[in-house]
Amino acid sequence: MLAVSSLHELDRHETPPRHPENPARLVAAWKGLQDAGLREAVTLVAPAAATRTDLERVHTVAYLDQLHDWCSGGGGNLDPDTVAVNGSFETASLAVGAGLALIDVVESGRASAGLALIRPPGHHALADRAMGFCLFNNVAVAARSLTARGERVLVVDWDVHHGNGTQAIFWDDPDVLFVSSHLAPHWPYSGEVEEIGGPNACGLTVNLPLPRGATGDVLLRAYDTVVAEAVDAFKPSWVLVSAGFDSHRDDPLGGLGLAAGDYRRMVQRLRVFAPGRIILFLEGGYNLSATGLAVGATAAALLDDPYEPEGPTNGGPGAATVNEALALHREALDQSVNP
Repeated sequence: MLAVSSLHELDRHETPPRHPENPARLVAAWKGLQDAGLREAVTLVAPAAATRTDLERVHTVAYLDQLHDWCSGGGGNLDPDTVAVNGSFETASLAVGAGLALIDVVESGRASAGLALIRPPGHHALADRAMGFCLFNNVAVAARSLTARGERVLVVDWDVHHGNGTQAIFWDDPDVLFVSSHLAPHWPYSGEVEEIGGPNACGLTVNLPLPRGATGDVLLRAYDTVVAEAVDAFKPSWVLVSAGFDSHRDDPLGGLGLAAGDYRRMVQRLRVFAPGRIILFLEGGYNLSATGLAVGATAAALLDDPYEPEGPTNGGPGAATVNEALALHREALDQSVNP
């Protein structure tokens, strides 16, 4: 059984006309599940708004107060890309709460995996400010809720943009292994392969900056080598995924060459790293049709269902990045074992 928590009927985070991050994204994601014929295999989990205690595991009190007051006053642009309106604080709190609710359901054994169909996205949000369409860092709050009770968490981010907020939050945290594959050079212009973590977490940040047009076979090789070796040393008890479908080849804000079949195979790889304890969080994805196909294929992989509306891709560039990352992280691992 797959647990799904969706905000598509609770969404009050309105963005301006023609803004790429808009409520239609959740409708498309939910339709993707239905088109895949998976509705009967899904149990719906109602989200409850995250508490201040939950949010303060990641975000500063000053930022939370500022954002709450901004939204209560009617809102406006927080930066050139990011907007918040009267309903945004509530919706963003529900988005965080959806992930926390899924953790409870999966941990109890009532579902084998979780899928949070939420917005606004979160992986660019820093501890003290919004950024890149993101208000709260959904996956980071979920990870901190787990590490607070002794779990070790692998966070994988396959969005086309680098998860700079998540990286900053966990840069020196020995309880979180963070992996980001992303287009480079591309906004927010961070996530170089040499960025591997702080002094207390050296080697626990893995960046895979990929060239334009990189295909799924490159990412699978990275998962089977760089990520698998890091996981073997780290031994996570949970896998959380920042599932940004703007890495799909048809996304207007993208530039990578992935298709729905690639997400299916990536999920199959990631499930092995912490069997029965994986939750995916919707991040980017701005072509509604592509997002629906990718969500359907991803959910099918979590359910061992054969649905695959697009086959996997191969033959694109990016092998050199994987080789460089593998060498760097083997060196970091060797130094941690033999200081």
